Amino acid sequence: MSTLAASHPRRLALTFSLEHLAAWLLAIVWIFPLLYAVWAAFHPPAFMVRFELFAPLSLENFKTAWAQAPFARYYLNTFLLVTGVVAAQFVVCTLAAFAFARFPVPGKNALFLLVLIQLFVFPEVLIVENYRIASGLGLIDTIAGMGLPYVASAFGIFLLRQTFKTIPRELEDAARIEGCSWLGVLWKVYVPLAKPTYLAYALVSISHHWNNFLWPLVVTNSVESRPLTVGLGVFSAPETGVNWATVSAATLLSIAPLLVAFLLFQRQFVQSFLRAGIR
Repeated sequence: MSTLAASHPRRLALTFSLEHLAAWLLAIVWIFPLLYAVWAAFHPPAFMVRFELFAPLSLENFKTAWAQAPFARYYLNTFLLVTGVVAAQFVVCTLAAFAFARFPVPGKNALFLLVLIQLFVFPEVLIVENYRIASGLGLIDTIAGMGLPYVASAFGIFLLRQTFKTIPRELEDAARIEGCSWLGVLWKVYVPLAKPTYLAYALVSISHHWNNFLWPLVVTNSVESRPLTVGLGVFSAPETGVNWATVSAATLLSIAPLLVAFLLFQRQFVQSFLRAGIR
């Protein structure tokens, strides 16, 4: 028995070490393309595959990328798209989640199940129908057309509904006694108490729509409406003849805002998910 007891901690330590080793290996595999992009972007093209410790640093690739494509316009379009989508999602998802969480609507569970079915449908399946609707509304090649299919988010409705259901009814009753309308109760009771959930969802939504590529590619035709992902795809097309050092610099320009935001707010990012109750 003593031998078995002594070997048990050793097995745990070995398992722990193997898990850490596997995690580090996966982390290295994941971050290697980013490290290579950083190396290629900050060095002359001649050193793209020559990893010399004292290779000269240069910002010329960034200057070339910025001069060859309207990245300022791409940034503006992406910012307008992301902020517009997140703001619209907050309004729609909040109202829908509040209705599902608090109102005794007949067939509410069946309706909520229909909303959740959206989570099992790949967005690519709906591209043709979404394009037809956007065309009928005259939203082709517009920022509104890019964001319209994502306004009613099943994930956002589910997340907020679960949060609203955990808020004590006594707070709602107290607000109603004070004379608040249903919208007043929602704005003064539910929304403030769900701030961690809003932050968690906003981080996920911003990251997704900043990196979204396929639908913006389908629905945009001009520089005036292209976001960063589509602009970068056009910029790095083989027929443009751009070298990979410049493409790496353009890639870093595209991901820099998200990367900086994550490095600055990674603690808040994790805490918001924990407070939101995501498992």
